[in-house]
Amino acid sequence: MFAVGSHDGKIYVYETQGFSLLGVCKGHSAAITCIDFSSDGTYLRSVCNAYELLFFRIPDCVQDPSGASNTAGTEWDSAHAKFGWLVDGIFPKGTDGSHINSVDMNEDQTLIATGDDYGLINLFRNPCRLGSKPRSFRAHSEHVVRVRFGCKNFGHWLWSVGGYDQTLMQWKRK
Repeated sequence: MFAVGSHDGKIYVYETQGFSLLGVCKGHSAAITCIDFSSDGTYLRSVCNAYELLFFRIPDCVQDPSGASNTAGTEWDSAHAKFGWLVDGIFPKGTDGSHINSVDMNEDQTLIATGDDYGLINLFRNPCRLGSKPRSFRAHSEHVVRVRFGCKNFGHWLWSVGGYDQTLMQWKRK
């Protein structure tokens, strides 16, 4: 399966054999910013521009209003949602959350990276609780629109993309 988040606030879920539409997840009130599948493929979580974290059962695409509680012990195949149990502490005190543009977790799930409006790449230990202090790195001129960890042979690498400077940077973990 793969999912496409749209500006209409819906998520379109397709199967990859024939690329036919399996279903549409409805419930968000703004454009979708990120989607994560559970490792077993039974859940999807998503965040939109209205800061809604919603959960959907897959493949029927039905919203689970108790998804945050029902998936507390769930292993996720990716970790791009900026809201949730493991990322509570990524927002500095006194901010509204709009300055965090991207979130990712490394493959062994020990580190969380964020990219923000201040041009910073921030690294946190997982889980990131309230009051956690990141290691922050500056290289982009302004907002960082995307951060992604490598996988398998590239597990010690982090990539970041700057919005204003339109630069792709790679970072190597020692």
